[in-house]
Amino acid sequence: MSEMVPMTRDKYNSLRAEVDHLENVEMPAIAEKIAEARAEGDLKENAEYHAQRENQGMLQAKINQKKAMISNAFIIDPSKLSKDEVSLLSTVTVKDLDYDDEEEFTMVGAGDEDYDQGKILSTSPIGAALMGKKVGDKIEVSVPKGKLRFEILAIEYR
Repeated sequence: MSEMVPMTRDKYNSLRAEVDHLENVEMPAIAEKIAEARAEGDLKENAEYHAQRENQGMLQAKINQKKAMISNAFIIDPSKLSKDEVSLLSTVTVKDLDYDDEEEFTMVGAGDEDYDQGKILSTSPIGAALMGKKVGDKIEVSVPKGKLRFEILAIEYR
């Protein structure tokens, strides 16, 4: 059974629009380029034809990936989330207990992660350890470099 992918209604609609664009604009454009390359003659030595076929395959893989996310989507209604514990879309301020500094993480679903901006997957090791916790809770997360220890200082919804 496939894993459910939590996302907001906006993200779900965005994915559907992107799939529609890929299938109805991008794919026909590649098919047209393949037809043009095929018309040039010998396909064995036609680099343009082979390149466009490869592009077509990569685009189809991208479409399939996004369709899988849509079919496994679990729509989150932000208004129904508990405001006193860490959940999807919450911004969590934590104190690193080993280095005594503060970090901020925003819990997001698949496709919305941006680690440079502090947006982490709720299913990542740190995200999973934070989910469901409350202010004052302490967590320990195993990572490749060892263990990280955090205390939750604040939970916000922006």
